[in-house]
Amino acid sequence: MSRIVRAAKLDASLYGEVKADKRALGQAVGIVVCSGLASGVGGAASGGIGILKMTILVLVIWYVWSFIAYIIGARLLAEDQTKTDHGELLRTVGFAFTPGLFRIMGIIPIPMIKGMVFFATTIWMLIALVIAVKQALDYKSTFRAVGVFLFSSIVQAIIFLFLSFVLGGAGKPV
Repeated sequence: MSRIVRAAKLDASLYGEVKADKRALGQAVGIVVCSGLASGVGGAASGGIGILKMTILVLVIWYVWSFIAYIIGARLLAEDQTKTDHGELLRTVGFAFTPGLFRIMGIIPIPMIKGMVFFATTIWMLIALVIAVKQALDYKSTFRAVGVFLFSSIVQAIIFLFLSFVLGGAGKPV
């Protein structure tokens, strides 16, 4: 619980800590699953994609994005001191999903509040992801971490759009 609170507070030292703790992968998976569940429950009242589908989607997004960020950040945009592996990125990025736990508040039946909750938690998670990337990749530059975040997000979006098109789902909700 202490780690969740620290992740929510955007404590950079927490991300360094979970990077080094191989046992934290289970905790990271738990956070990602609970974040997906919270998003599914919070979005269900407004016709979201459903709790199980949302949870699976969040898990896939977490894993794929972490892998892409690893390739881009540790191989293409590495700094001299960058030493990491995919597991370290999975752990730090998993903890960056902590703000998604607050999406459970989307069950409040006031559309404006739901919209504000989802917007605020999205911005919060984006900031947490940049911090997680910076810590996992041992970057000195926040600007480089933002670049890895943006480039990884674009690559993942292209992959998902391509898969959606190939699988015949283009234009259909997930």
